[in-house]
Amino acid sequence: MTAKKVNVKDFLINNGIIVVLLLLAVFTAIKQPTFFTRNNLINIALNVAPRFIIACGVSGCLITKGTDLSAGRMVGLSACLAGTLLQKPDYSGKFFQNLPDFGNAWPLWVLAVLLICVAVCCIFGFINGIVISYLQVPAFIGTLGMQLIVYGVCLVYTNATPIGGYHNAYTAVAKGKLFGAIPYLFLIALAVGLVMWFIYNMTPHGKYMYAIGGNEQSAEVSGVNTKKTKIIIYMTAAALYALGGFLVGAKSGGSSVNMGYGWELEAIAACTIGEPGNKKDTMIVHIEKALTEVQGAYTVINQQFALHEGAAYRYLNREEDLGEDGLRQAKMSYKPVFLIEKGVVREKGLL
Repeated sequence: MTAKKVNVKDFLINNGIIVVLLLLAVFTAIKQPTFFTRNNLINIALNVAPRFIIACGVSGCLITKGTDLSAGRMVGLSACLAGTLLQKPDYSGKFFQNLPDFGNAWPLWVLAVLLICVAVCCIFGFINGIVISYLQVPAFIGTLGMQLIVYGVCLVYTNATPIGGYHNAYTAVAKGKLFGAIPYLFLIALAVGLVMWFIYNMTPHGKYMYAIGGNEQSAEVSGVNTKKTKIIIYMTAAALYALGGFLVGAKSGGSSVNMGYGWELEAIAACTIGEPGNKKDTMIVHIEKALTEVQGAYTVINQQFALHEGAAYRYLNREEDLGEDGLRQAKMSYKPVFLIEKGVVREKGLL
């Protein structure tokens, strides 16, 4: 047997995001020596863990070329729902005054409340899946509407009242540490990541997801139940939003209707929307957006879109620069093969 040669160029192309993140970490460590200290790494783990869980939920939607703009609001709903059910018995601002003291059964009640949060969010995730798969509403529009619905439900439920006074059994979920060193929050996020990796790569459901993302029509012809798969994807995403919101509430020690607002955009650092053009050799890029605070996000999303979506095309048409100097400079930095001059067509005889 001959050893398979490792192509460094292909490795860098296929793992560009990971390489960029590692380089940023090294650069930050050089500029700030305290970056890799134990306390700082723990703080990073605590802050990243809930967002990582939410990103795992959104990832399934993105694989099937969808999205979920209701993620942040479901996080807020879950945090508020958990907060109202897990307050101290003697807290003066208790939301449910008649809720009993569970004594030694508090850990079991915390688990029960988590399941309640997951069940409630899964209902909204199920509706998302139905609207997108059966009603054929674009995911962007359908989940945007659900975002407003979930926010309204949370407003009505909490009456826009901030919630606090959490029981120690609840806050310990996020603030506790295994062996006094490894945060529970990090371990939960790690477990979620491993489970989602297994689902995506080792199960039929994962294969169906990638098949739908590659070509939904071909997946249907191959016998994939695309509607059922999409519903499962959005319900799974909602369950992870619920878990993320539950943990965020425990970590912060309080919650409100605005908790989680905009987190779906933090989970998605960058995105590109495009489609094949009239010419078979051209892919048109309509929209390309990224978080400016994430260094290199625009470069990576451009490169990854060209690699995964534009590989079969000779040209990527990045459309016009609207006459804006900054936008033109950005587009010119990609070294275009040629530019098409924009003109105005007038009917003969008219000014």
